[in-house]
Amino acid sequence: QVQLVESGGGLVQAGGSLRLSCAASGRIFSVMGWHRQAPGKQRELVATITRSGSTNYADSVKGRFTISRDNAKNTLYLQMNSLKPEDTAVYYCSADYLGDSKWRFWGQGTQVTVSS
Repeated sequence: QVQLVESGGGLVQAGGSLRLSCAASGRIFSVMGWHRQAPGKQRELVATITRSGSTNYADSVKGRFTISRDNAKNTLYLQMNSLKPEDTAVYYCSADYLGDSKWRFWGQGTQVTVSS
């Protein structure tokens, strides 16, 4: 059974930092990522990382956010620095499994609120 459990969200002032974690279980995942959805907006990609450590970031978070993963612990992280009010959203962890076809699994989401 696949489970993705996010933690680390909360309320922070603009300019502050938060670290999100996503504990995964049940599969060996290829690409893992973070996505976010603000009220009234579509879910958007924040960052992805392959099993070998190659990363990709949305332009809006480049230089401020860092995605990483610990394959031994099957855990994904997102270090968020210099947070802005526009970073306020529910953050979701995703994990891709390559079997006979590609499967994408999602966590339940964690709220990040940045006050001005």
